[in-house]
Amino acid sequence: MIKITYFVHGTTADNERKLATGWLPGKLSELGIKQAKKLKEIIANRKFDIVFCSDLKRAVDSAKLTFGDKYKIVEDRRLREINYGDFTGKPMREFEMKEYIDKPFSNGESYKDVEKRISHFLDFLRRKYDGRHIAIVAHQAPQLAFEVLLKGKTWAEAIDEDWRNRGAWRPGWEYEIKC
Repeated sequence: MIKITYFVHGTTADNERKLATGWLPGKLSELGIKQAKKLKEIIANRKFDIVFCSDLKRAVDSAKLTFGDKYKIVEDRRLREINYGDFTGKPMREFEMKEYIDKPFSNGESYKDVEKRISHFLDFLRRKYDGRHIAIVAHQAPQLAFEVLLKGKTWAEAIDEDWRNRGAWRPGWEYEIKC
């Protein structure tokens, strides 16, 4: 069995403006930098075997601020946010996430595409990290895919129950993979 603790990257300037960053690098805001440093304090007594993060700047920066002096950090593009295509950089209110579960964003991906990426990532973990505790720093869509793949939720349920809808952040979400 593999234990995973999933952390979201710190708040970005785009998050504060409610813009869809997607595959753009994204820059942590002042608040996001503070959040990543505070998370380091909150989880100081937790032990991980390795840290994986998305290869997008906001996740890499968050991972380095939280884990950089203590753990090896491995960037993995499979952990990227969804590619919003033509909606990249646009206000999130301009689209409804559930419309893109099966249908890709124009010039982008669908949530099922993200699910495939995360499924491949989980298969990789099963082969290489049995018995380990892994930290992941990534984004909304990959976390929703974890909810679908590891908690048995539908995409509609995962989107509706997303902690971001209620502002119910916490210092890590726990998942387990049976090997």
